[in-house]
Amino acid sequence: MDQRTELSEFLRSRRARLRPADVGLPAYGRRRVPGLRREELAQLAGVSVAYYIRLEQGRVGNVSAAVLDAIGDALRLTGAERDHLAHLARPVPRRARPAVRPQRVRPAFQQLLDTMEAVPAYVIGRRLDIIAWNRLACALLGDFPAQPRKERNLAWQVFLDPAARALYENWEAKAADVVGYLRRDAGRNPDDPALASLIGELSLKSDDFRRLWAAHDVQDKGFGTKALRHPLVGRLTLAYETLSLPADPGQHLIAYHAEPGSPSAQSLRLLASWTLEPARPRPEGEETGARTGDDTQARP
Repeated sequence: MDQRTELSEFLRSRRARLRPADVGLPAYGRRRVPGLRREELAQLAGVSVAYYIRLEQGRVGNVSAAVLDAIGDALRLTGAERDHLAHLARPVPRRARPAVRPQRVRPAFQQLLDTMEAVPAYVIGRRLDIIAWNRLACALLGDFPAQPRKERNLAWQVFLDPAARALYENWEAKAADVVGYLRRDAGRNPDDPALASLIGELSLKSDDFRRLWAAHDVQDKGFGTKALRHPLVGRLTLAYETLSLPADPGQHLIAYHAEPGSPSAQSLRLLASWTLEPARPRPEGEETGARTGDDTQARP
């Protein structure tokens, strides 16, 4: 992705969502486009109009952290949006980016996942690739071992797998979150060819993805609640937590759980009891999620 274009479109999209009344400015004159004018934003951030215009066009180098903070305050950016702005405005030089190991979880961590028999849990890596899981995650969210490696990706599944669309009761909210996560990864890794290929495929095949991607919204992985419509056990309301793995940068554990004593907890226990049966044999040549990393490229 072109960093200058991304920076320009991101800043314009953030300006467009604010009205003068939102930031204590009088609304004067006729507005051809929604949101704040560039001069209004510059006034709020305490920078010259000419400087802000150059920044929004991607023509300013060595932007100071103080200026980015001021613009973030003026635009009322979230923490994830501020982080995204910093990566777009002050990208790490390609030669300074550390090499990245293939996307694999450590064997000991896979063992930990396997012991979590009552908790659906999986690990996502760069580009939202699903790189490890336990049995209950497969029973709840999809048969990851049976899927082609390319399809073991959270964004691919949400937008291109009809089963995933049927699974999430509020699919639109789930899709918006996933696009926000993917946009954040794209800001951190603008030269990743596999990421560019994924975004291109989703843009080509999904009208919904194109619409949400154009909004330039950014999300960080966190916690919340999801309502699922499971084909075997029916409706479940599950909380989820996202935990970053400090020893393995770029990897995040996502675990679901139900409120104790709730109908969802009973349904989850029923689903877990079925996963205790012996696993079916895997197709020859297929490996577990802990060993499917195929990213041998250095970080761009």
